[in-house]
Amino acid sequence: MEPKHYIDKHVELVERCKQGDRKAQYELYKLYSKSMLNVCVRVVNHIGEAEDVLQEAFLDAFCNLHTFRGQSTFGAWLKQIVVNKAINHLRQRKMQLVDIEGYGYGDDDHDIADDAPTDEEGIQMDVERIRRGIAQLPEGYRVVLSLYLFEGYDHEEIGEILNISESTSRTQYMRGKKKLLELLSNRSNN
Repeated sequence: MEPKHYIDKHVELVERCKQGDRKAQYELYKLYSKSMLNVCVRVVNHIGEAEDVLQEAFLDAFCNLHTFRGQSTFGAWLKQIVVNKAINHLRQRKMQLVDIEGYGYGDDDHDIADDAPTDEEGIQMDVERIRRGIAQLPEGYRVVLSLYLFEGYDHEEIGEILNISESTSRTQYMRGKKKLLELLSNRSNN
């Protein structure tokens, strides 16, 4: 089966970049830098580090543009580079996600699911409160939550990216979501 090719509205800019056109590189940078910075910030949770990761990602993208085959849009290809750079940056910070398989589930700290349902609809949320809440989450929760909710990865892909099991990704997501809802609920009660 022949690989599927996508129509990319920036194909001409990409081709000019492949030929070393610096103005075309700047145009692509302007088109994608804001959205890719948002991806970086959601993953690394620090604006200065996110800016560094973004610059490294664009440098890698422009240096390896010859490997872009048009099997996806340029934006999707770039986003994969950005996410990988951000995850590698976290690994360099020695981020530890604990694989919970094999641990005992006897006490409340290890329960995967909560018996009491969370009233998600009852919580009035706004974007800024959520952003601040996500920034307060422990790194493992924040990364999995961001990759799943904002970047559209499924738990199998997150597991591969972070080198954890799919069930650990699901657990980190559920716990992160629960913790976020607690943070948001506590803020609305104060």
